Amino acid sequence: IVLDGVGMLTFNWRSHADLRRLFYDELRLPPVRKQGRPTTDRSAREKLEIYPVAQQIVKHLNALTEIGDKISVLKTAIDPDGRIRTSYNIAGTSTGRFSSSLSEFGTGGNLQNVEESLRSIFIADSGYKFAKCDAKSGESYCVGAVEWNLFHDGRYLDVCESGDPHTAVARICWPALPWTGNIEEDKKIAESPYYRHYTHRFMCKKLGHGSNYGGKPQTLAEQAKLPIDVVSQFQPRYFQAFPAHLLWQNWVEETLRKKGHLVSLMGRKRWFFGRRNDPATLREAIAYDPQSSLADIVNTAMINIWRQGYVQIIGHVHDALIFQYPEKHEDEIIARLMKDLIVEVPLAHGRILRIPYDAQVGFNQGKYHPDKNPNGMKDYNGHDSRKRVKTQGILDRIVSRAKKDL
Repeated sequence: IVLDGVGMLTFNWRSHADLRRLFYDELRLPPVRKQGRPTTDRSAREKLEIYPVAQQIVKHLNALTEIGDKISVLKTAIDPDGRIRTSYNIAGTSTGRFSSSLSEFGTGGNLQNVEESLRSIFIADSGYKFAKCDAKSGESYCVGAVEWNLFHDGRYLDVCESGDPHTAVARICWPALPWTGNIEEDKKIAESPYYRHYTHRFMCKKLGHGSNYGGKPQTLAEQAKLPIDVVSQFQPRYFQAFPAHLLWQNWVEETLRKKGHLVSLMGRKRWFFGRRNDPATLREAIAYDPQSSLADIVNTAMINIWRQGYVQIIGHVHDALIFQYPEKHEDEIIARLMKDLIVEVPLAHGRILRIPYDAQVGFNQGKYHPDKNPNGMKDYNGHDSRKRVKTQGILDRIVSRAKKDL
């Protein structure tokens, strides 16, 4: 396409310089800039895709990038015992979240961002299963807790504690819908279409989360692939239902301007060295407390469970923890995990923050499918009667041969 169709004599699709030359010099498209410099990253390519001359090129580039990322993961070096390992940097981010990279042996890599379609390559030991425990709407809980402490406004924390905050928000934002008061029935109503294939519940989840952190209609519209007027109509309804959101954002802006630092719900202090009147610095400051507090809460739960030693901690994926445990003791262990994961955080006026977790269990870390991946992760609802299905695939043979050769 590029060599024959555009006429470039040399082209490397992995080269940022070649991509800039292709889009901005050869095709003469208006440059998309980041921090004042022309860029051709994925978000920029999505903007360039509106031009007919660039559509097929962008589609091919995105497909090549996605396939290249998958191949890179599948080529990751493993250790002689057949395991893949990573190392966690506890100071890798400014919020307290862990980052991950190559293991200490130079093998493995960043295992926190492996896409769902590839996670079935991670298989539990014989006689064991995995449990993935995810903090349910954890950042939303922390936003509600901060607003309760600052303004004694518990409306947002109340809907988080209702069991399904996105459906609860939908009930507030669209009172004319035939709500029943039953959270399960109302969830079905919230899943009804709002705009094109987007549901009322999706709008509350995607746009509500972005609005919490000071997202403007234009930015959120680009991220959610929605017309800007749809977002502009949503936000007034949302902030009318939860006025403490705007109070909190204004409080962060004023505190940032006066002090230059914030102290999170969990007591973590952070200085902000960017320009205090820069919108980017403000957005970072608004998101800091919920993200940082949730990271500290999840990490506290992890260290508490590690000290008890009744499960193996296999992975830390941002707001989720992955454990390995003996299959025969599953019901007892999952019940204990659900209890031990709860970290009680005292709030103002005698209130206690308790963030619940969802649990999925399986013999590999991929998503469950009755035909394609019967051993995959499945929601745990009190019991999982599945037995490990014996499979023999290409990846199994490669690992077995490697072990035999060693």
